[in-house]
Amino acid sequence: MTIPTAAVRDRVLSLSSGELPAYVYDLAALRDHAAHVRAALPARVELYYAAKANPEPGILAALGPYVDGYEVASGGELTHVAKAAPGRPLAFGGPGKTPAEVTAALEQGVERFHVESEYELHMLAELARQVAPDSRVAVLPRFNLPVASGSLAASSLAMGGRPTPFGLDPSEADAVVRLLTDGTYPHLELRGVHAHLASGLRAPEQLAVAESIVRWAVGLAERHDGVRLAEVNVGGGMTVDYAAPEDRFDWVAYGEGLAELACRYPDLTLRIEPGRALTAYCGWYVTEVLDVKQSHGEEFAVVRGGTHHMRTPATKGHDQPCTTLAVEDWAHPWPRPAARRELVTLTGQLCTPKDVLARNVRAPGLRAGDRVAFALAGAYAWNISHHDFLMHPRPGFHFLDGVDTESAAGKAAQS
Repeated sequence: MTIPTAAVRDRVLSLSSGELPAYVYDLAALRDHAAHVRAALPARVELYYAAKANPEPGILAALGPYVDGYEVASGGELTHVAKAAPGRPLAFGGPGKTPAEVTAALEQGVERFHVESEYELHMLAELARQVAPDSRVAVLPRFNLPVASGSLAASSLAMGGRPTPFGLDPSEADAVVRLLTDGTYPHLELRGVHAHLASGLRAPEQLAVAESIVRWAVGLAERHDGVRLAEVNVGGGMTVDYAAPEDRFDWVAYGEGLAELACRYPDLTLRIEPGRALTAYCGWYVTEVLDVKQSHGEEFAVVRGGTHHMRTPATKGHDQPCTTLAVEDWAHPWPRPAARRELVTLTGQLCTPKDVLARNVRAPGLRAGDRVAFALAGAYAWNISHHDFLMHPRPGFHFLDGVDTESAAGKAAQS
């Protein structure tokens, strides 16, 4: 949604200027959304949260009852998530894993490794022999699979179906299966196949991609006598539409399609790994207008903070959905600038013309001192931003529970 929830609105208006900018997360809204997603999925589909989307401990904890585990993509994420969600299953993915990271994951008993190359497989096998000689480590090779022409056309970000650094080339599949099943690497177990091909797909396209991944994986196993796959991970990438935030991914239709797919392959467990589509809607980046000015026939409102706090609009090239909240008090003796036009472009404090959060926002009469709440800031926002550029103060963090009190996680994040 674009309009802040009541809890978020109250918190935004209660904060002083010195406490802005801030991230405000509505954990009750997050739990409601996660419960809806979980209810839409059939029992034989596992739900892992891709922690890279937003690794805040409060977010991880709120998702805990609704997810089967967490996907991490670095040694830092591994340590962080293991501390924030102790005892929960972890899957270690991502290209370019280092020996130190793999060793740490083995020592922590990571449930699954998504192997991205034959080199990585050799490294994992040797380190597993050294670190976990009495265990068999579950491996899901990640493959960059071909897809039907045009099937990823709607994708906002493609990681497969074309030359990319992600995953193994399909031509290596048979050799990798043999290495994992002929006794070469006795400490490794071929558990299944992983493929995350694109982000920004709607339910019909996601289902078509999932079906092609499962069909390919089953065909791979059938080419090798005695090989059976237990799991197929079809990735994440469910769309979040920043231009039409009310138009959400159809989890019900997706769940129904996955149920049909699971019925066709009763021996397989299917797994999905959404990130952005789980948490984006629960977060707001909130700030205040510092100045309103005209330039060559257009009006600009400069706000505290900017894309060094929330890089998402600059990264994806969109206008961040937002709501303006009027503040009547004006404590300064100098005149209060206000917009004279209907459309205003919202920019930050950085010394670059690229520091734009939203263009042509309908905000007639917007004044210095008014508040702005940028929606869909619950994923790939603070954690991907260039925090120290110009050395502005960092934002506060507020995690609201169901009765609009700040959680312990929120207090910890601010300290």
